[in-house]
Amino acid sequence: MAACVDKWQPAAYPCRLPNKLFRLLPDCTTDHPMPPPSPTPLAASGDIVWHTLRAEAQADADDEPLLLKFYHELVLSRPSLESALASLLATKLCIPGALPQDQLRDLLTDALDAHPEAGRAARADLAAACDRDPACDKMVHCFLYYKGFLALQAHRVAHALWSDGRRAPALLLQSRASEVFGVDIHPGARIGSGILLDHATGVVIGETAVVGSDVSILHAVTLGGTGKDSGDRHPKVGDGVLIGAGASVLGNVHIGDGAKIGAGAVVLRDVADRATAVGNPAKPISKKAAPQWRPEEQPGITMELRWSD
Repeated sequence: MAACVDKWQPAAYPCRLPNKLFRLLPDCTTDHPMPPPSPTPLAASGDIVWHTLRAEAQADADDEPLLLKFYHELVLSRPSLESALASLLATKLCIPGALPQDQLRDLLTDALDAHPEAGRAARADLAAACDRDPACDKMVHCFLYYKGFLALQAHRVAHALWSDGRRAPALLLQSRASEVFGVDIHPGARIGSGILLDHATGVVIGETAVVGSDVSILHAVTLGGTGKDSGDRHPKVGDGVLIGAGASVLGNVHIGDGAKIGAGAVVLRDVADRATAVGNPAKPISKKAAPQWRPEEQPGITMELRWSD
């Protein structure tokens, strides 16, 4: 993962908490004025995402006693988001009798500790879900239940292992994530921060694909190759791109920053910055957006799939 962090990680990420848009900075603080937190070591750490996620978990557990043990085991008893993430993924991906949960958790924990950029990206992904998905009322719900988020975090760990030359455990995580979450991302793929895999079922991303930051991808999307070619053979997706449900982007093509790919499109050629492409084969159908667009107006953030000729 370290190979792509500098290029694909933006300076700040949008999030809504609670019902207010703010920017999540790389050090996990926020530029939005927040009420003084309770005087705990957690709040003092400045990790607004982890602090919020824990507060939401505690509120849910207080409202629904049935959830207390579940939330305590996976969130409330954990010292950090990385620790909670390793525990949750180990619970989901273990194989009783063959792939022990404790050993898998240790593998995940070690990889996250060795690659802190993965934890920063996970926080940006949580922020993206809160901001872009109207069905996401709380970060803790995305963290515990959204398979797109969980599959993406499994990939981040797999990519970290792949980058370290540990290809066998990386492929193991890819396989288990595909089986459990229905999302198949090769551990070699490079994916930026602030990513939303909305619903996520059937998403396939190939080995040499590159996905920028602040990108939103709906279900059944393929970023794949076109045959048996080896080498650099998968799409390169810029920042702020929105890819509609069922779209296929095939081959070593470039999708420009702020571009929009319509649902069901089959993209075989480059798509210019801020262009909209639809159809099979996909063709541009609208004029490029004005160059004064602000980053938060990119389709990958606004989730706006409509267009005008």
